[in-house]
Amino acid sequence: MTTMPPKTMIVTGASSGIGLAVAEHMLAAGWTIGLVARRADRLEALAAAHGERAIPMPLDVTDAAAVDEAFARFAEQTGRLDVLFDNAGVFTPTAPLDEIAVEDWRRAVDVNLTGMFLCARAAFGLMRRQSPQGGRIILNGSISAHVPRAGAAPYTATKHAITGLTKQIALDGRPYDIAASQIDIGNADTELLRDAAKQAMDRGDPPPHVMDVADVARAVHLMADLPLSSNILFQTIMATKMPYVGRG
Repeated sequence: MTTMPPKTMIVTGASSGIGLAVAEHMLAAGWTIGLVARRADRLEALAAAHGERAIPMPLDVTDAAAVDEAFARFAEQTGRLDVLFDNAGVFTPTAPLDEIAVEDWRRAVDVNLTGMFLCARAAFGLMRRQSPQGGRIILNGSISAHVPRAGAAPYTATKHAITGLTKQIALDGRPYDIAASQIDIGNADTELLRDAAKQAMDRGDPPPHVMDVADVARAVHLMADLPLSSNILFQTIMATKMPYVGRG
């Protein structure tokens, strides 16, 4: 009986929040996971807890050369890349548009858009050239890819841009059996949400409705585990009672 090698995935932003939850869930499911984040100590701790199927890849996703080198090294070590969960992102301080620091705008664009492009670009190249050809790229969009959070122009603009990037990868990936998907997440209980919620509550807004981040990990697993002949192009998972639909 032939034993199939474990499926492989790279998760960016794997040191905390959604990325950490997805990495831990997929490791528990038997996948081999490349762990991308800047905080090497957290990645090493995660790898120590899960063994050789957890591969630390400390890097800054805005560094194109570092991304290309790390992704190539992962593929050499594992034999192929089946899935990228393109997740790393930042939420900059909220403010009226004319008070948003240009440095915060550029930081959001660098990480949330350019960083996700660089990782998708590296994954696309590996998937196009590996044998058998193909793979899946899942981008973390956010509810903010559809409706804005007050005072969050940099985050909102970059997440809207991710929708265009997802569609472009889905189109350009067709000849190579590369599927692209976007998961739009609303109010998963993470450090990033807690920071954003604190800023909102400081303005007098009520505390947000939240959901368990483990539910997001299960949703990503569903997308990742599909055969390449099928694709969930867009998926929205959100706290049931958050104010996403309806009229105020």
